[in-house]
Amino acid sequence: MKQRLFRFPLLFAVLLITATTTLAAPSSVPLSELFPSPTQTKAAIVINKVLERYHYRKVSLDRDFAASVLERYLKALDPNRTFFLARDVERFQNGARHLDESLRRGELDIAFDIFRVYRMRVGERVAHALKLLDGRFEFDTAETFTFESDKTPWARDAAELDERWRKRVKHDYLSLRLADKSDDEVRDRLRKRYEGLARRIRQFKGDDVFQTFMNAYTETVEPHTSYMSPSTSENFDISMKLSLEGIGAVLRSDNEYTVVQSTVPGGPARESGQIHGGDQILGVAQGLDGPMEDVVGWRLEDVVDKIRGPKGSVVRLQIQPKTSGSSKPVREVALVRNEIKLEDQAAKSYVIEDLANAPGLKVGVIEIPAFYRDFEAEGSGTADFRSTTRDVRRLINDLVMRGIDGLLIDLRANGGGSLAEATSLTGLFIDTGPVVQVKDAFGKVEVEADRDPGMAYTGPLAVLVDRESASASEIFAAAIQDYGRGLIIGEPTFGKGTVQTLIDLNRYVPGEKSDLGRLRLTMAEFFRISGGSTQLRGVEPDIRFPSADYISGHGERALDNALPWTQIDPAGFKKVGELRFDALARRSAERVAKDPGFKMLTERSRLVREVEDQKRVSLRESERRAEDERRNQRFKADQERFLRARGLTPVDEEADQVDEEALEKQRKVIARIESEEAARILADGILMQRGSNGPRAVMRD
Repeated sequence: MKQRLFRFPLLFAVLLITATTTLAAPSSVPLSELFPSPTQTKAAIVINKVLERYHYRKVSLDRDFAASVLERYLKALDPNRTFFLARDVERFQNGARHLDESLRRGELDIAFDIFRVYRMRVGERVAHALKLLDGRFEFDTAETFTFESDKTPWARDAAELDERWRKRVKHDYLSLRLADKSDDEVRDRLRKRYEGLARRIRQFKGDDVFQTFMNAYTETVEPHTSYMSPSTSENFDISMKLSLEGIGAVLRSDNEYTVVQSTVPGGPARESGQIHGGDQILGVAQGLDGPMEDVVGWRLEDVVDKIRGPKGSVVRLQIQPKTSGSSKPVREVALVRNEIKLEDQAAKSYVIEDLANAPGLKVGVIEIPAFYRDFEAEGSGTADFRSTTRDVRRLINDLVMRGIDGLLIDLRANGGGSLAEATSLTGLFIDTGPVVQVKDAFGKVEVEADRDPGMAYTGPLAVLVDRESASASEIFAAAIQDYGRGLIIGEPTFGKGTVQTLIDLNRYVPGEKSDLGRLRLTMAEFFRISGGSTQLRGVEPDIRFPSADYISGHGERALDNALPWTQIDPAGFKKVGELRFDALARRSAERVAKDPGFKMLTERSRLVREVEDQKRVSLRESERRAEDERRNQRFKADQERFLRARGLTPVDEEADQVDEEALEKQRKVIARIESEEAARILADGILMQRGSNGPRAVMRD
């Protein structure tokens, strides 16, 4: 079987690599150098041909498509519409009337023209912002700041932009005041932030402009396709070749902020328990006492360069938690960069017993953080190389020996990994048969199947998933659901149902001496054996937890221009069971409604959704402080109520001295709220199926 690896799109930066050299500070690039080169012209022609021929979504480079490319390019440069004027945009649109024909010929003058104007406008706006910082702000007047977006009309003139920036600077100033910064500190930090923005834009080279424009082109096709310039390709190669060292976080750019997309199992970020998906990184500092450098407005690549470093060194991050909105509590997290070892990502198990709804029953839980396989050891001929399937088989045997009555597979926050492992892991719970279908850009469908007869476990089974369960996790959960082999419990999954491959553009131009870069191309889609895709919709659980009501803007669903859900013919497979879960869902809902732990988790999801949906905030300090305090109290009150119900004294994570052992216990208890309810659901199902005195689970070779 072919080996496929799939994870999140390359527009996210994975901080798993070690910096090996100290880079000199880049200098300002003369405007005379910001014009397209012959190499970029060739690359643009090749990219267009590759997309039209090989992309999974059929591409037609017509005028409507070209207009969308221009719109996306302007959004990439000015997402909040705070730099360009309406007259600038009108001129760009007039100059791009024949952009489709220009792109076919590799003509890129309009892209570079737009960037040169953008650089000028950034300089003007920064100069205005710095002038505003020298003035005085009043925070007791009734005034609001609106978070601008790509739906905001372009400013008609400089005076309108001035007003937008007055409110923006006031908002930035107030946010730092609310984070307990003195006025001198606020002015100094914002001055550096704005000056840094102008400086970084002046450092954009021709390759940077070209990559930004071509990614606007590729994202008009679909969000997981992206272009990598030669320098970006080199960094990608380093990340693939070096050992996994760093903080273990996947980052993405969201307007002017660097946002944590996810954390890597076994990495310092996840192990700290203080960094979560959706958190914003506001500052980065080196060592235990190095100065904190504001990184708001920085390019993602520049933030990555600041965070990565050698094993054993310390990096400090200033984090804005997702639930807190635009102000307190900002926290500082110190991380020791470290090697992320395979065993740190390995599956682990434990047993849940003393279930109130099923006295005497035991449910084994296997946590699988990733679908891993030691390809290097396998390639060198090592017979006992590590893999998810091998580790889970061993854990199953151990749990069955301990007398479990049912098994729960916990795939929360599992972002994917090896397709071969998703297939073989499914094979532990079915005899033989198809697991997933893969359809390529030419319509050919290939079926990945388990061909190894026998099962490692035949007893009652459930799978716990959440909004971060993606790719391989979705394939496994979908197969278990389609076969009727077990219950799927939790939240709808991420919805990443596409396959990407990396293409060296030089292969299409034989004899080309210049490096044209590479294209990360979506070339296939995953389909369930029942025919529906895992794309966009993900896997819908049989029994939903209440937090699922607040995730509409998460995962693939939140990506602009994502491929739609679709279906193909089912594969030939035979269900092994028909699960009836209506009664189980009712019983679970009754328990959850009374459970302080679920009340806490649901309130957290509600707060996150509230922050995400917020379009406007007050610029009156008293109102902002009151709103922040209200959110913080809601967050803390529910957590404290739950912990005290469990007999634990809540740990103040913001205290100067924190009891790390007690804090770790607290985090573990919170992390198991959902798995314990999933175990109760499974126990209900066991009792309903066979009665309270039925046989225990058995293992098979």
